[in-house]
Amino acid sequence: MPKRKDHDPDCCCRKIRGQGRRITPARHAVLDVLSERGEHLTAEEVFKAASRRYPNLGLATVYRTLELMTDLGMVSKFDTGDDKARYEFAEGPSAKGHHHHLVCTSCHKIVDYKDFIKEETQLLRRTEQELTKKYGFRIIGHVIQFCGLCPACAGRGQKSGWGSREGLLKDTRRGQSK
Repeated sequence: MPKRKDHDPDCCCRKIRGQGRRITPARHAVLDVLSERGEHLTAEEVFKAASRRYPNLGLATVYRTLELMTDLGMVSKFDTGDDKARYEFAEGPSAKGHHHHLVCTSCHKIVDYKDFIKEETQLLRRTEQELTKKYGFRIIGHVIQFCGLCPACAGRGQKSGWGSREGLLKDTRRGQSK
């Protein structure tokens, strides 16, 4: 079972109220599901789990709540190539739980990658510094997602799907870009 990612209800409520929004039972239910499950959930999965606590909850409300929480930086949203956005409770780059994702382009399994080595963190720091110099952009964070095949899919000889280099090369040779 994934580890619970606790959230500070007071902080979360302050962020929502700070935007002139109300703290509703539906919003609490969505945030609770994301923080308790600690997984990469689709809106439908959040809806299913949250509606157990709040039976009057609608799927459209879950989508609106997830978008609001994403806009406020409370929730991270990302794409795994299966046409379903995934959401997880957000943790900032300097937080203990900062991580990147390894996404299987065949089965869409997601692995949180946290065990960075010194050279990786140095490379990221240098990259951020150089991008800041080059573009004058004040970088406050980053999201990194590596795409490929998990060991199970690679072992079965599965082909890479979304974001594959093979697919990109085929499309660019025909004069099309993805």
